Amino acid sequence: MISLFLLCLALGFMVIGMPVSFAIGVASIVYFLLPGTLMPDVTAVQRIIASSQSFPLLAVPLFVLVGHLMNGSGITPRMMVLASTCAGWMRGGLAQVSLLLSALMGGISGSAVADAAMQSRILGGPMIKEGYSKGFTAALLSVGGLITATIPPSLGLILYGFLGEVSIGRLFIAGIVPGVMLTIALMFTTAWISKKRNYLPVNDRAPTFREVVAAVKTSFWAILFPVWLIVGIRFGIFTPSEAGAFAVAYALIVGVLIYRELSWASIIDALLMSVRDIGMIMFIIILSGAFGYVITFERVPQTLAELAMGLFSSKIALLFTISAFLLVFGMLVEATVIVMLLTPILVPVITAAGVDPVHFGLIMMTLVTFGGMTPPVGVSMFTVCGILNCSYKEYTVELIPLAIAVLAVVVLMIVFPQSVMFLPDMMMGH
Repeated sequence: MISLFLLCLALGFMVIGMPVSFAIGVASIVYFLLPGTLMPDVTAVQRIIASSQSFPLLAVPLFVLVGHLMNGSGITPRMMVLASTCAGWMRGGLAQVSLLLSALMGGISGSAVADAAMQSRILGGPMIKEGYSKGFTAALLSVGGLITATIPPSLGLILYGFLGEVSIGRLFIAGIVPGVMLTIALMFTTAWISKKRNYLPVNDRAPTFREVVAAVKTSFWAILFPVWLIVGIRFGIFTPSEAGAFAVAYALIVGVLIYRELSWASIIDALLMSVRDIGMIMFIIILSGAFGYVITFERVPQTLAELAMGLFSSKIALLFTISAFLLVFGMLVEATVIVMLLTPILVPVITAAGVDPVHFGLIMMTLVTFGGMTPPVGVSMFTVCGILNCSYKEYTVELIPLAIAVLAVVVLMIVFPQSVMFLPDMMMGH
């Protein structure tokens, strides 16, 4: 009961405009100040400090820095050339290019909002000039970021793995197939919409093998990055945290020595933007440390696990119920906050029910990230609509077929767990 009160208190603080980190922190500290609390006040401070003393957390600032370095290193325009070559001949050429670009950038950016903002600036104007409606353009570029957040390295999966004590390496590898499934589902939906509205291809024919090879050569070093990442983790060359350090070094080498587009000014800009982003994320993480401790101390996960085992005889029924809750919650609260608040609660529940936490992690991250693309408070929605000057009503109407495609993929992930698990099981064992 106390835990429910604290959760409502934190959400209430967010509703009245308190910064997320302070809302979580204040709600947690209130618990230690309540009369009858069995723990001393100093425990709150100890848990806040302890939550920052984690080696796996090193991956967060390192991959945030990598995303900013890669964007300034000339990789994005090269990826754009490859995406245009491979997808420009399809119906709705520019729209298809944007989806393929999201898939290619998934191994580099790791952030749905960052990808959506970047693509809105690069492709938003040209798509609208080509006759695409503003609402469709905004909805497609926003939802395309979901692919980026699923394909490794995903910051959301790193946080989920850290908080739920789940293998980040297995989560990274498990994200590949759902990312591909999302790309295919959204491309089919886009082709169907484009056929109805006569959105034309960019190129008048499919590319030749030689043209594809030439485009791959242009962006070879960028494509190689996620390959190195997965191979390195699989064969134990580095941990996910060490992979972040490797990625920073790789981005600097490619940007400075190979493409020669990463200047000192660009590096300093990347560092400044990274410090801002990392400060915000890490402040939320350390203050949520006390909240997670309270949740565990009050035996909330164990109580919910016992309740779930009594109510649901089927793992699939349990996953559908939790997924519906996450989808609605994701529409109201930012994805990072949901991961911080609910991962320590839900992972023990689904584990007790016999669900692999890696499988659940991909379902959870897909749904809560997608929530950021939906009304009423989607961060990606606000970002894209602001850049393209699009009304939220038009965006919402155009989002519906794309949302159906995303939810269809989630249903497949739930009903067929091996669609998520066969790759990590094959590469890293059970």
